[in-house]
Amino acid sequence: MKKILVPTDFSDYAEYALKVAAQIAKENNGEIVLVHLLEVPGQESDAVTDGADIPEIMFFMKKAHELFEDTKSADYLEGIPVEEVIQFDRAFEGIVKTAKKHEVDLIVMGSHGASGFQEMFIGSNTEKVVRTSDVPVLVIKKNEGGFNPANFVFASNFTDEIKKPFAQAVDFANSFNAKLHLVYVNTPNNFKSTHAAQKLIADFAAGFTITNGYTSNIYNDTDVEKGVLHFANSINADLIGICTHGRSGLAHFFNGSISEDLVNHSVRPVVTFRI
Repeated sequence: MKKILVPTDFSDYAEYALKVAAQIAKENNGEIVLVHLLEVPGQESDAVTDGADIPEIMFFMKKAHELFEDTKSADYLEGIPVEEVIQFDRAFEGIVKTAKKHEVDLIVMGSHGASGFQEMFIGSNTEKVVRTSDVPVLVIKKNEGGFNPANFVFASNFTDEIKKPFAQAVDFANSFNAKLHLVYVNTPNNFKSTHAAQKLIADFAAGFTITNGYTSNIYNDTDVEKGVLHFANSINADLIGICTHGRSGLAHFFNGSISEDLVNHSVRPVVTFRI
């Protein structure tokens, strides 16, 4: 987690994310790429050279630079290298492109979530980044004060395809010396015995070095999302981790995504890892 991308619209939510990113950067001697997205109608990426309304673009770029300077003067960023980027693109696409271009290790985003009609048919920008990002995405909903995740819930079905993203989750936990709480959620339509689920978790975790250890948990609920949220509440977790398949189009519409639902509905920080 040496290079961290933080998208900003200079709102309170963006600052909540930036404060957390600053803490992570300090812990890892890292740097921050702070990106602001400007959406110019009919233009992407190279709006200035493509003949868009130059005076209007220059005005918004100047305003963004002034806001960048105010943001970078914050005490909590002292000593941290911060690169400012202005990207002309749709928000979620610009974030993913910037992450790839700058080869970042982590994206930290502020979000207030989406609900109802917006959630079903449009989704939040954060949700779309979670779905498409190749690097882990940490979503912050409120001012965390001090981000020190001592208790980190990782929910999964613990199949072989999860091992690669779980290695990233272990690295994340180890960097904070967090205890991992591995949880398998039993639902009426997908039920395992306690013995079978515990063996599944034990066999899965055996090949990983988890600095502060882990607990094995089986939680019964009506669906996986509720089970994860209820379990996290029961232990007062500091962070929830989950994997995402990155489905898109009709597959996403019909199958949905537990990770995106958690990002929208959890008040606790959620970190997602791409399978």
